[in-house]
Amino acid sequence: MKTNELRGLGAEELAAKIREARAELADLKLRHASKAEVEKPVRMRGLRRDIARMLTVQSAAKKEAR
Repeated sequence: MKTNELRGLGAEELAAKIREARAELADLKLRHASKAEVEKPVRMRGLRRDIARMLTVQSAAKKEAR
């Protein structure tokens, strides 16, 4: 997801997206660790980066609100 799109979301929506992404990443990591076939292993890297991007936007929004 693009940073501009993330900035347009509310605090609750952003937190929900972070939870969903973390859950998906945990599932992918579990499948990868158990030697089950993961369709797109590159998706794990993308999710980590998406989570970091969302957390950065969330942090910036909190600083702005102060």
